[in-house]
Amino acid sequence: MNRFADRIEQAQLAMGVAGVEAICLSVGSDLPYLTGYRAMALERVTMLIVPREGAPALVVPGLEAARVDVPDGVFSIVGWAETEDPIAIIDAILGDAATVALGDETWSRFLLQLQETNPGRTYRSASDLMSSLRIRKSSGEIDALRRAAQTVDSVVDEMAEVVFSGRSERDVSREIIDRAIANGHDSMDFWIVASGPNGASPHHEPGDRIIEHGDAVVVDFGGTQNGYRSDTTRMFVVGETPYGFDDAFEAVCAAQSSAVEHVRPGVTAASVDAVAREIIADAGYGDLFIHRTGHGIGMDTHEHPYLVEGNDQILKAGMAFSIEPGIYNPGEWGIRIEDIVVVTHDGVERLNRTERRYRVVT
Repeated sequence: MNRFADRIEQAQLAMGVAGVEAICLSVGSDLPYLTGYRAMALERVTMLIVPREGAPALVVPGLEAARVDVPDGVFSIVGWAETEDPIAIIDAILGDAATVALGDETWSRFLLQLQETNPGRTYRSASDLMSSLRIRKSSGEIDALRRAAQTVDSVVDEMAEVVFSGRSERDVSREIIDRAIANGHDSMDFWIVASGPNGASPHHEPGDRIIEHGDAVVVDFGGTQNGYRSDTTRMFVVGETPYGFDDAFEAVCAAQSSAVEHVRPGVTAASVDAVAREIIADAGYGDLFIHRTGHGIGMDTHEHPYLVEGNDQILKAGMAFSIEPGIYNPGEWGIRIEDIVVVTHDGVERLNRTERRYRVVT
C-alpha cells in the first residue's frame, strides 16, 4: 500500500471514532498530506471528499486537472467546467452524509454556499481529526525535516562569515533567502532579521534600519524543501555585545538546552514549556519571555503540538517541534535560540546542529 492510500485508510478509521461521515479538504496542507496535491488558493474551488467508506474524489477546476498526479488510483478526479456549479457537484458526491468535517483553511464563501445548498447538513472542523493523523511523523517525513534543517544550518554557518555592519536588515534578509534557495530550499516562508531594539519584537519584519557596531541581531528564518518546513533562530553580535545582553543570553542558552534534554516520550508539551520558563524566570527575566516555548512543524511551519502552559498533550515518538525560548528587552535587544527536535523512542534528536552560541560578526 502506498503512503497516500495508507493515510486515507487511517483517516477513514478516525472518522468512525469522530462520528463524521465525510471529510472535505480544500486549500492547506491536509489535502497534499492525503493526496500529494497542493491546491492553489483560487476563487475556483478544489475539494477532496473522503467518505467514511469507499474511494475519495477530488473535485478540481477542469483547467487544473492536468496538474494532479493520482498515486495508484487512490482517488478519482472530478473536473468541473467553467459553466458548471462545483458546489452542486460536491453536494451530490456527499449525498446523504449528515455530518461533515471541513478543512480549517477552506474559504468561508465555499462553506456558506455548501450550507445554503444543503441546510440540513452539519459541518464541523476537521482540525482535530487531521492533526491526530499528522502529528506523529513517519521516518520518511523525519528524513525530509532533517534535510530541511541541514539546509538552514548551512546558511547559518555561511552567514557567520559575512559582513552585517553598515547593511540594512532587508539587505541581509535577501542574502539569507538567496543562500537558502541556492543550498536546497524550494521556497522561503519567512525571514526575520531584527537588529538592536528591533530584536525585542519576536516577529519583526526586516526593514531599512542600518545594522551598527554593538547590535545584537536575531536571525530567524525557514522555508520549504520537498514539501517539509525548516525553522531556526540564531544570534549574531556585531563587534561586541550590548549592555545586559550576556547574562540574558546565558539564561536563554540554559533554558533551551534544559528544555531539549527534558523531551522524551511520556512527558507533556506543557512540561517542556515549564522547564524553559522556570530557568528564565529564576534568572530574573520571566516578564520578558513573552511567547510559548515551541510549535509543531511538518508540512506547515506551525502545527500541533504546541509547547505552552495548559497543553497536557503527551509527547510521543515521531512528534516534531521547535524549542525556542527568548528574552525581549524593549528598546534595547532581543534574544532567541531555536532548534527543531524530534521525539525518539527513548529521548530526543536535535535536527538543527549549528553552534548555539552567538556569532560575532563585523
